[in-house]
Amino acid sequence: MNDPSPRPDPALPAEYGPWEAPREHTARELARLLGLLDTCGFPVAGVALGHGRDAASRRAATAFAEAWQRRGGYLSAVVDWPEDAASWLRQARRLTEPEPDAWVVAAPPLGWSRLSRRLRRSTGWEARRTFGFASLGDSRAVTLAGPGVLHGMRGATANGAVWRVERGWIVESGQD
Repeated sequence: MNDPSPRPDPALPAEYGPWEAPREHTARELARLLGLLDTCGFPVAGVALGHGRDAASRRAATAFAEAWQRRGGYLSAVVDWPEDAASWLRQARRLTEPEPDAWVVAAPPLGWSRLSRRLRRSTGWEARRTFGFASLGDSRAVTLAGPGVLHGMRGATANGAVWRVERGWIVESGQD
């Protein structure tokens, strides 16, 4: 199989560091993320919500869950994961087995790059149906995930702009 191994070379993350903890999400970021789900080009009712175990990612995930459910959406799964694990297979399966319409992710870039490799290799996950908070609009996550793994993923910046992964790059477009 040509997909990257879920376990990257252990030396790689150090070459791209330092790895700061995600910043707190903003109201504009959350509003844009909800808007992206409304205008993504396919119907979204059920969302699998994934998040890192750091405090900022947990708060962002909680804020999204509350806002999503107030709008009448439902959460098909809520899954967290560690920055480092043996394989992330259990978390990958929990995120994809309910077959959500989309995935929303709040996490540090390093842990997300590792989990996304497992998702790509072992599940039916699709990056184009995945939306992230500002912390994931980081080119290092794209590089560490490997060629094509995150292509099509999009998300919101802290100031309400949109980022998306295209051909290995993070591309930002304007805000409201």
